[in-house]
Amino acid sequence: MTVDPNAATQGFPSPEPVRPRAGAARYLVPALVAAAVAVALGVYGRVHDPAGTAFNIAGFSSTSAVKSWLATTAFFFALVQLVSALMVYGKLPGPRWASKLHRWSGRIAFLVAVPVAVHCLYALGYQTYETRVLWHSILGCFFFGVFSAKMLLLRSERLPGWLLPLVGGLVFTALTLIWLTSALWFFRTFGVTT
Repeated sequence: MTVDPNAATQGFPSPEPVRPRAGAARYLVPALVAAAVAVALGVYGRVHDPAGTAFNIAGFSSTSAVKSWLATTAFFFALVQLVSALMVYGKLPGPRWASKLHRWSGRIAFLVAVPVAVHCLYALGYQTYETRVLWHSILGCFFFGVFSAKMLLLRSERLPGWLLPLVGGLVFTALTLIWLTSALWFFRTFGVTT
């Protein structure tokens, strides 16, 4: 049998282009970074000698009051994040600018949470003397770890539709539990003070 190299080949379908498969690294790297951030914060908080205080703002009765109000502000913006995410994903009706609201409320929540975390780690360290404080320490480290993973995943392409809401839900849940074990506890124990 002979083959004519000049014969037309229009009758054959073109092969499908080879698309790179989503490698495990796309998910593994953010998970490893999350674990590394959480463990590093926990180790630092545990081995660091607590300084007792890191900052205070005039007009507040104590550093704990400052932290409680900053944490409450972060929690408020986390609630805005939740509602705006539901709008972005079409679960709630919302304005066209819901995605901008989601991004900016997240930025503000994070920026307000950072001084609280810095104070917790620098001034208090990783504490375990009672159950509430232990959970607060664990959740604080977890929050910044999972937040790091979310930021890395935001830049990934072709993620499964469920992944970003899952990780965002973990961030929200962690921040909520942190607020419950710190600011709400403070307000219930010492009253709503400034």
